[in-house]
Amino acid sequence: MNEAVELAHTSGVLSAASLMVGGAAASDAITRARRLSSLRVGLHLVLIEGRPLLPASRVPDLVDTNGRFRTDMAALGAAIWLRAGVRSQVAAEIAAQFEAFAATGLALDHVNAHKHFHLHPTVASMLMQIGPRFGMRAVRAPVEPLELLASFEPVSSPASDRVARVCAGILKKRLQRRRFTVADQVFGNGWSGSMTAERLTALVSDLPEGVTEIYTHPATGGGFEGAAAGYRYADELAALRSSAVAEALRASGATTGGYLDARRVEA
Repeated sequence: MNEAVELAHTSGVLSAASLMVGGAAASDAITRARRLSSLRVGLHLVLIEGRPLLPASRVPDLVDTNGRFRTDMAALGAAIWLRAGVRSQVAAEIAAQFEAFAATGLALDHVNAHKHFHLHPTVASMLMQIGPRFGMRAVRAPVEPLELLASFEPVSSPASDRVARVCAGILKKRLQRRRFTVADQVFGNGWSGSMTAERLTALVSDLPEGVTEIYTHPATGGGFEGAAAGYRYADELAALRSSAVAEALRASGATTGGYLDARRVEA
């Protein structure tokens, strides 16, 4: 994945990436990011799946018997609602991940969360309380205009996605009230794992007004730790390096960059 990010940035249209500071290849990612001075880098907060930065003994309610984060999002979400002790563990882990990002020396472009777990209202509150201490000014609120996707091809909308869209809208309003930078629209969920060159070309050829984030999951291949079944990682990398996508982006007249660049435009 790190190699794919570098390739997509140096020979493609990728302008920003999100770092999992506790990931198995985090040190390699940091080395690459420091070398790629034009790549905007944000924090990909991980509270579900993966490994915590804090010792398992510090976050016992967040991990399984192997010391890895739990995978039962609904049950963990309920525990966060109901138990103060769990909330204090989540807050400590969030702070630890921000501290680890700060230690890289990279400018913090944005923050998002694995599986969009920051849609949980309590997690979002913690994020808005802790993040600003570490320079957080922009957060992904994944509000995706499905009508635009549907104008290209039919899009399914399971009940879980409908709930997530409501939560995303609420999160966006909360962030805006606190004057964090958010994109006007975010694309990536409806076609998650299959953002092909054709789909990406269609999106950038018909961008709505305002700030748009399009996120993808590029990799040079599959089979790595955490790989999702059915994700077309190599196809998404190919899309980011596609000449058709690059030409469509140029023709759109859009300015590319990260959330830091969007803040400058707003200013």
